[in-house]
Amino acid sequence: MVHIEHTSTVTQTQIQNDDQDKWSSRKYVKNASFVPVLGAPVVQLLDPQPHEHILDLGAGDGVLTLDLEKRCKSVVAVDASADMIHAAQEAGCKDARVVDGHDLVDHELANGQFDAVFSNAALHWMKRDPARVIQGVSKCLKPGGRFVAECGGFMNCAEVRGALHAALRKRGYNPEEHDPWFFPGPKTYRKMLEDNGFQVESMDLIPRLTELSTDIAGWVDTFGFAFLAPIEDEDERKRVVQEVQETLKFSCDNGAWHIMYMRLRFKAIKA
Repeated sequence: MVHIEHTSTVTQTQIQNDDQDKWSSRKYVKNASFVPVLGAPVVQLLDPQPHEHILDLGAGDGVLTLDLEKRCKSVVAVDASADMIHAAQEAGCKDARVVDGHDLVDHELANGQFDAVFSNAALHWMKRDPARVIQGVSKCLKPGGRFVAECGGFMNCAEVRGALHAALRKRGYNPEEHDPWFFPGPKTYRKMLEDNGFQVESMDLIPRLTELSTDIAGWVDTFGFAFLAPIEDEDERKRVVQEVQETLKFSCDNGAWHIMYMRLRFKAIKA
């Protein structure tokens, strides 16, 4: 199988022209530096080998991609955000491309060239059609290739998610229409994988109380921006964020804010 080389660079103009891209690599580095740091266990589960070609799905700013590049023959990093891919390219990722996980199934990458598809803290953002994402992963993999990932699972961030729902409902909005996350339980995601041709070797739902590098307001600004989209008035947006933080003041321990993460970690083999 011929491995596709790709060298196009995301420009600042492309980032500025992408009205749908609400991600900020700057905010991510400031408020979410804990995300790649806590990715070590899923990298260990992947166990990348020197001869392997790996696809990093939802690679973000490329911190874990760079780690994988040291361990295997090649890594292609993909993310739906042009801003994040630009950051990954600036960080030195050799092959980083703007690709939405939902579009993988019809992409040139979906040609059975990869030994493994890896994903950390990304699949739960691919809510529109999770089964289609899995189908795309399958088409990217060689027979016997592995899909190793960790994502938000059942009851992930339930306290802040609930507070955001309550704040929107109070203002007459339907929070379900603006909730960007898909947090499946093990039974749900196992069935989705098996229905799409994978054999599940392991799947665990792991509770992880996570200390933030910011406060709740900073976390919402970085991850919860979709909930604020229907609110046009900037001052009202700020009131929503402060209301959520005040609701969750019990989550602050001596100045350190925490959220209860539930992580779904799995390894599945393409049959």
